[in-house]
Amino acid sequence: MMATPDPEDRLPRGEVAEEHPPARLGIVRIVNGLISVVTGVFAAVLAIHIVLVVGEANMGNPFAQFITNWADAVNLGLNNLFTIAGEKGQVALNEGLAALLWLVIGAVLTTIIARVLVPDTGSRVWYRRTVH
Repeated sequence: MMATPDPEDRLPRGEVAEEHPPARLGIVRIVNGLISVVTGVFAAVLAIHIVLVVGEANMGNPFAQFITNWADAVNLGLNNLFTIAGEKGQVALNEGLAALLWLVIGAVLTTIIARVLVPDTGSRVWYRRTVH
């Protein structure tokens, strides 16, 4: 059995692998965290609105009005994308799609920011296992 090589063994003696400044990593983590929280909250508001509509909640209630107003503001213009019979199905389909899109938008933005601002330094080591 062969010992797993240390990634630092690839560097010539006396050289140190370049590391990202901790400040940059911290900023990227904060920005990506904020993006994830905001897009997650938008998706959650849309999901709560779907539950309120499908569950036939009292829309005169202040909480229901607050969620409805917020859902209208973050639905990405997908209010009437699919016009099917019944308000419940239409809200579930349109706002469900908007919630899913918010989650995808958050994932794409955080991935792009991480890849652009924290480039891969080539420190990953890939191993191939072969059986003879």
